[in-house]
Amino acid sequence: MPDTSPAWLDRLPRWAPIPLGIGAGALMGLGQAPWALTWLAVAGLLGAVLVFSITSTRRGAFGAGWGVGLGYFALVLNWVTEPFQVDAATTGWMAPFALFFLAAGLALFWALAFWGAAHARGLRPRLFALAVAWAAVELARAYVLTGFPWAMVGYLWAPVDAIQWVSVIGPHGLNLVTLMAVTLIAMALRGGRRAWVPGGVGVATVVALVWGGAAMVPPLQDLTGRPVVRLVQPNAPQHQKWDRAFVPIFFERQVDFTAAPSHDGLGRPDLVVWPETAVPMLLDNADEALGIITDAAFPARVVLGIQREEDRAWYNSLVLAGPGPDVMQVYDKHHLVPFGEYMPAAALFRHVGVGGLAQRAEGGYTAGPGPQIIDLGEGLGRALPLICYEAVFPQDVHNAPGRADFLLQITNDAWFGQVSGPYQHLSQSRIRAIEQGLPMLRAANTGVSAVIDGAGRVLDSVPLGEAGYLDTPLPPPLRVTPYSRTGDLPMLIALLFLGCAAFYISRRVSD
Repeated sequence: MPDTSPAWLDRLPRWAPIPLGIGAGALMGLGQAPWALTWLAVAGLLGAVLVFSITSTRRGAFGAGWGVGLGYFALVLNWVTEPFQVDAATTGWMAPFALFFLAAGLALFWALAFWGAAHARGLRPRLFALAVAWAAVELARAYVLTGFPWAMVGYLWAPVDAIQWVSVIGPHGLNLVTLMAVTLIAMALRGGRRAWVPGGVGVATVVALVWGGAAMVPPLQDLTGRPVVRLVQPNAPQHQKWDRAFVPIFFERQVDFTAAPSHDGLGRPDLVVWPETAVPMLLDNADEALGIITDAAFPARVVLGIQREEDRAWYNSLVLAGPGPDVMQVYDKHHLVPFGEYMPAAALFRHVGVGGLAQRAEGGYTAGPGPQIIDLGEGLGRALPLICYEAVFPQDVHNAPGRADFLLQITNDAWFGQVSGPYQHLSQSRIRAIEQGLPMLRAANTGVSAVIDGAGRVLDSVPLGEAGYLDTPLPPPLRVTPYSRTGDLPMLIALLFLGCAAFYISRRVSD
């Protein structure tokens, strides 16, 4: 098959794919929040595929893929430097190293995909193999070493209606379809016999993603008569959150917000939600504090974040409390942040004086038993609690023991700074709601606290960096989505089938 691509592509020096890949990856990153420049991100993704297409060796392909990943993750994950600035005198020096090593490490997943695809023979088989391999490593990134599926490729569609496809094919299916569409367009740009065919199919796929997503957006729901929920946002900066001089200020602020009169013509709340670790003491020592909180909320129940200790193990917990105070249900966070809430190989790191940034005990937090449903009583129904980072994992939400009526996230995004991290976290919360067809209530320490319907629409919110509260009717659940029934298994099977197809096509070309 002749290659009729522009001659300058073939005259580039061998080292060019790495810097070009870094640039293409950074352009891809602009599709994520807060930039939300979807079409620039698509252009960057196309550029990354074209960079791969000009590599002539497996080593060159590996370098190109690593460059794309480095540029992408270094931009998107720039917020990872923020936790190190909370105690800048002690940990500030680690910030640039943390960003580089995290970005460089995650880039290895993409480098592996580029390297694997380079084994195929012929331009079009190589590009087909790249789409399959890239989607496969994104699936692996969600699971390997406890997983970190932050800012997956398909999330570039989050600002537009195409993101609705996650309710049908899930986030990994959207990764695959996006990559297939872009590689087909790249085939057309590289030329060859009947180049218009793959190009036309690729463009048609993009159009189908956008138009089909728009057609799937459900109408706004009637919220008349729905239970009222109050979300509390104290806006406690992380460097002050545990300072004894500020702890009473933030606690009293949340109590005042809890007891405040209703607004927007709504009745008294049926439920009040405080954010992650909102109560500055252990659960066993919190009877007086819980009494103050539940008195302020009466007759509503309160969901709040608090730490607890049991048998010398510490937990990051969510508690449902009622008048009395009565601790009615407790949920312990089960998907902990490595190097944040616990340290892998803790004994080794202890020798060099390095501990988890967010852990409150020397050994870090202990993981809870797994996802669980909490019953909030008649009217409110059942909620699936998610503490902070847990909302990043679609498989954790899918693996809940039964279908909830809504998702309930409490988080402390003060760790993520004020630029990109909180907005990316909110974006992924929206995607979880769409996947399940369930509304989400999100109470964040510094923001963004929000009520999100099952279509991923932010119906109301408290802005980032502001103290306040909002009263909101609780949206009802939407239909049961296909993805909520199947999870990631169909996509794993599809990737295995497509991987075998890519191998077979490559063998035919080489023969």
